[in-house]
Amino acid sequence: MPAAPAKTVAAHPRGESRTALVRRARRINRELAEVYPYAHPELDFDNPFQLVVATVLSAQTTDLRVNQTTPALFAKYPTPEDLAAADPEEVEEILRPTGFFRAKTKSVIGLSKALVEQFGGEVPGRLEDLVKLPGVGRKTAFVVLGNAFGRPGITVDTHFQRLVRRWKWTDETDPDKIEAAVGALFPKSDWTDLSHHVIWHGRRICHARKPACGACPIAPLCPAYGEGETDPEKAKKLLKYEKAGQPGQRLKPPQAYLDAGGRAAPPLGAG
Repeated sequence: MPAAPAKTVAAHPRGESRTALVRRARRINRELAEVYPYAHPELDFDNPFQLVVATVLSAQTTDLRVNQTTPALFAKYPTPEDLAAADPEEVEEILRPTGFFRAKTKSVIGLSKALVEQFGGEVPGRLEDLVKLPGVGRKTAFVVLGNAFGRPGITVDTHFQRLVRRWKWTDETDPDKIEAAVGALFPKSDWTDLSHHVIWHGRRICHARKPACGACPIAPLCPAYGEGETDPEKAKKLLKYEKAGQPGQRLKPPQAYLDAGGRAAPPLGAG
């Protein structure tokens, strides 16, 4: 159920001390962790190769569209060796629904060739190696490191950029500078889950054009409260996907997220 409208709302944090900023940022993350107790990457993948390819394909489209497209791609080309040797026209036809399919075909075939030629067909687990792959920048690399290798990283996508600026965690606009500024507010061990919490919130409640302020559980901590609809009933109608628990855009969520009835359920120990 959406949260009740905030009774008290944070003042604009102009002049907010560094200590106060850190406390507010970490409290926001804790609150979001309760709302989205097992937020996870919404791209379907079974291994690091599938994740890096799916993340490259997710540019300028939705995770849902990627999840609808990758089963056919990975059925035909299950390994980097297979995709490296693929006919580009055949790959383009599969990737057409994701948009920019010619550029994406070039990237995924190129990164597959690089994996085969430089890394023995294995996805490397180091940032400096991942960003050398065609189509792989820091954002994609951190998605792979955090979710395939368990190595902390901050994923600065469009949702993350929008929300951290709304929350006045930083005024930076360059993704690398945002990553550094936000990373300094949190212990490194929090970075991957923080990214999921912020991105899920951006997709579900804190939208770019019409944020659902009246349904936002962190409204009391948000200096941008009031930019969107504050009436709780009207705000509820703006919600996208769900507010915790369901797979969202993911078509085959990991088994750990499903209960015996096939519906999403929190892991043991989650409230």
